Amino acid sequence: MANPADNLDPNPPTREESEDEELNGDEEQEEEEDDDTESESQSREDRSNVDRINADSLFLRMQAAPVPVRVHDVIVRGNNKTKDYIIDAEVDAVREATTLQEILQASRVANSNLRALDIFDSVNITLDSGPPELPGTTNVVVEVVECKSRPTGLIGAYTRAQASSSSIEASVKSKNIFGYGDIWDGSVVYGGDHSTEFGLGMYLPRFMGLTSPFTSRLYLSNQDWLKFSSYKERCLGLSLGLLSTKYHEVVYTTAWRSLIDPSQSASKSIRRQLGHSLFSALKYTFKVDQRDSSLRPTSGYAFTSTSQIGGLVPDSRSLRFLKQEIDLRYAVPFGFGHAALNFGVSGGVTFPWGSGYQNRPSSVPERFFLGGISSPVCALGGPSALWGFKSRGVGPNEPKSKGDDERDFVGGDAAVTAFGDLSFDLPVSWLRERGIHGHVFGCAGNVAKLSENEFRNFTGPKFLETCRTSVGAGIVLPTSLFRVELNYCHILKKQEHDQARSGFSVTFSPPS
Repeated sequence: MANPADNLDPNPPTREESEDEELNGDEEQEEEEDDDTESESQSREDRSNVDRINADSLFLRMQAAPVPVRVHDVIVRGNNKTKDYIIDAEVDAVREATTLQEILQASRVANSNLRALDIFDSVNITLDSGPPELPGTTNVVVEVVECKSRPTGLIGAYTRAQASSSSIEASVKSKNIFGYGDIWDGSVVYGGDHSTEFGLGMYLPRFMGLTSPFTSRLYLSNQDWLKFSSYKERCLGLSLGLLSTKYHEVVYTTAWRSLIDPSQSASKSIRRQLGHSLFSALKYTFKVDQRDSSLRPTSGYAFTSTSQIGGLVPDSRSLRFLKQEIDLRYAVPFGFGHAALNFGVSGGVTFPWGSGYQNRPSSVPERFFLGGISSPVCALGGPSALWGFKSRGVGPNEPKSKGDDERDFVGGDAAVTAFGDLSFDLPVSWLRERGIHGHVFGCAGNVAKLSENEFRNFTGPKFLETCRTSVGAGIVLPTSLFRVELNYCHILKKQEHDQARSGFSVTFSPPS
């Protein structure tokens, strides 16, 4: 038998050298394994081009070189009630994507659009590998959690298009009752001008192939102008939203309107329009708002244009009119103390059309009435608000049929307003932390009559000469619902019978 000692190494390695060799060997083996793992992982990515990833967390990969990927299928999960086509319409752009970067970007947009439907508690979009036999494909998985259909209540402050002041609205909503993304609401509105309105509305994100949402609203309103005018307006109408995009909106409204004089003291021009009439109008609105805030703008601009044509039905009682309004705002930051200058100009004109339009008066409810408790900074949409002047207390007026001192404010066919507002932080940290700030302001505006051949007497110098103006300063308290202003306002110029006074006042302004 051989002796094991004969095979011994005459120069055996020490323990430390042996350990070093083992460590080095292990490191080399690990490096080789890492290389194999990376190579295998890269190979898998080349085969499928996509692993299970979250579209939001990997959005940064869009900056890398384009990775060609084709969408194999869109899988929707969790929509127990919502129709598939409602969701598919919002993720159509994902199907057209041809690279991983395009899919990620389209998925982010689709996620945002689905959340905007306001019928889901949560939305999650992920990408999963396609079938093994189809390399270079991915499946888009859309997982949603539907909102419960139980009614929810809401109370808030809003700006109503039909009113020149702010309103308080209480509403009850129920979502996705029939699975079409439908939202139903009932509301009660009480305006600062003592107006009331009851409404029932419906919203559909998709309707008869339309690419924009469809809205409808049935409303019953009672406008009480008895404080400065002798008439009341009652209206039963239906409003249909035909087009609604980021910048454009088209609305058709039809209503049966009634003007009444419960006090039996209306002026002559008001009495001529008492009774029933048919309102049928198409309104187009273009709106761009790039301001950083609608309650306290410190930078950006906003522009809105509203065109309206009334009298679209062949009925002798149909109100035929043309109406155009524009509004431009701009905010300039000063770069210190959060100070900014806001200024804006708005104007509007309305005029009857049809046979003998020169001699016919314009419809009283479609005329312009300046003044109100809303701040011009927030009242985006057209000429209306003036600091220090009461709602519907400015412009053309006539004596009532009873009482020499009482007047009917009948509104005008053309109006222009302008304002400047300098806002700044107050030197108290507690106030700054809560957004409470100061401002100084000035505004001007005027309204004139054009119908019944009055446009022949209209001149620019006379219009400027009779312009109403005011200046003031105050403290602004922004809230989540509206902007509250505690102001001292000084009236620089007003005309006879205008309802305005210098002094302290409080205004409530919802965001535009």
